[in-house]
Amino acid sequence: MGTTTPPKIDLYSDTQTRPTAQMREAIANAEVGDEQAGEDPTCNALQERMADLFGTEAAMFVVSGTMSNNISIAAWTRRGDAVVVDARSHILRSETAGAVVGSSVVLDQIRGERGHFSVEQLDEVLHPGSLYAAPTTVVSMENTHNFAGGTVWPIDQYRAVAERAHEVGARVHVDGARLFNATAASGVPLRDWAEPVDSIWVDFTKGLGAPIGAVLAGSTEFIAQARRYKHVFGAAMRQAGIAAAGCLYALDHHVERLTDDHANAARLAAGLVAAGCEVVMPETNIVFFDPPADTNIDDFVSGLAAHDIRIGKVQGRLRAVTHLDITTDDIDTTIDVITSTTA
Repeated sequence: MGTTTPPKIDLYSDTQTRPTAQMREAIANAEVGDEQAGEDPTCNALQERMADLFGTEAAMFVVSGTMSNNISIAAWTRRGDAVVVDARSHILRSETAGAVVGSSVVLDQIRGERGHFSVEQLDEVLHPGSLYAAPTTVVSMENTHNFAGGTVWPIDQYRAVAERAHEVGARVHVDGARLFNATAASGVPLRDWAEPVDSIWVDFTKGLGAPIGAVLAGSTEFIAQARRYKHVFGAAMRQAGIAAAGCLYALDHHVERLTDDHANAARLAAGLVAAGCEVVMPETNIVFFDPPADTNIDDFVSGLAAHDIRIGKVQGRLRAVTHLDITTDDIDTTIDVITSTTA
């Protein structure tokens, strides 16, 4: 089987980040213990720090963001319940039906405006349950919203949706894979995103550069139940401090610089517009666009690949994502290549 080399400029996703030399050093020097037994000091330090940042009673280190979603839905629901999600949510579109397979729930969809639905839209799908319809027990929001273009929930709308869900007895879960991006773009701190909801998490393997890990937060009671499902899904770990150390390093060194990624995304978007592309102007680090008219989308992608530049094709559109490993020079090179090939 052949091997491949990562492209020189990889805009496919912010999951393509690699740990820096300094992060690798932190990983190598991490104190470790048995995570399953609660004895890993580095995992414990990360959990305590994130609980403090979120303003929650507790937090739990897990392998991935998708696992955070699956654990949370399992913890909040019973078989046959309904979970409300946006129609383009990651839970629905990119997690291999994990919520359905793992928890036997129905995913009720709302087509939000750029990934954000209103209280009125929520009211249309909320259901107390009957012999014919599943009861709504969880409402999920995604912040930032990946497939809507890295959009940030307006905080007042976010709070209003959470309040309405609670009024009818539903729990509110937040897929916060890029929550640090939402904070960097909006100035709204993590604890303000966490305060109105019941469970929330953030990923460290996106633009923050860590190789493994997300942290799920909520009440002490919720995290105790979540830990049970973490074991059910086979995710209890042993000396996991080597992974948690990368996340702690990212907290200290890679969060504030997320605004650089947002600036690079805006720079790329402007260059794409100048090259004749149809662009969804980015709020954070994700740029969705279409190539110029009469340009085949696959030819466009392969043309960039010939120059060692990789972008993604998502739901019929092109997507470029800026991150830790992308410099302003990389953006300018990408713009130059696109301009020259579409002229």
